[in-house]
Amino acid sequence: MQGIFAAMIRDRTCSGDLGEKRFNSGFLSHGDPPMPLANRLVAELIGTFWLVLGGCGSAVLAAAFPDVGIGLLGVSLAFGLTVLTMAFAIGHISGCHLNPAVSVGLFVGGRFKASELLPYIVAQVIGAVIAAYVLYFIASGKEGFDLAGGLASNGFAEHSPGQYSMVAGFVCEVVMTFMFLIVILGATDKRAPAGLAPIAIGLCLTLIHLISIPVTNTSVNPARSTGPALVVGGWAIAQLWLFWIAPIIGAALAGIAYRWLGNEKT
Repeated sequence: MQGIFAAMIRDRTCSGDLGEKRFNSGFLSHGDPPMPLANRLVAELIGTFWLVLGGCGSAVLAAAFPDVGIGLLGVSLAFGLTVLTMAFAIGHISGCHLNPAVSVGLFVGGRFKASELLPYIVAQVIGAVIAAYVLYFIASGKEGFDLAGGLASNGFAEHSPGQYSMVAGFVCEVVMTFMFLIVILGATDKRAPAGLAPIAIGLCLTLIHLISIPVTNTSVNPARSTGPALVVGGWAIAQLWLFWIAPIIGAALAGIAYRWLGNEKT
């Protein structure tokens, strides 16, 4: 079993000298040869679909269910579990980014080709939008359902779960995404323990949600924010810019930081 896990992440990163780049499809993929781009894009679409359906679905359908609702802890765990399960399911196909910010961070960190960045992001957003509409269809099957609840959309100020300001939300998203990418880049470094990256990454996303759900409902993922926002419309779309800009800034900063941090020659 350990051999399977080791193969899963073998040659997925740059060498210790970050000047010698080995590009592949991402942080959990095999090194050579890469899967066809079409396969990887479909895998990203499916994986991001699962992340939004599982994470946002737990918030909309199960968080406040009478007597047995899963609450903030359960929603946080659900988001982490979607990444953990998809890492094992499609990590060897696409790298399991599921997140435009992750793709950007991997690119800046020297782990991902610029030519594949836009196709990955498009596939991720499509998967998130489909999931949001599926979730809306399911949730609206209950009498009294109202989109005013937000469908787990991200927001700040009056649309923040804890009424946190725009500046607080922006800083929170930058910092949380920065830490998420540091964990991703570190856990998938070829010098890290083999086979444990999906667990570290899934638990990191769980922790991020435990910290930041009260602030912004936790994005750290522009695709995850875009899906519900397009269904809800109005304020959710008006505030969507923050949940693209802040996570991408945080991811890019982490990519820059890890290129230095992980370089054995510094």
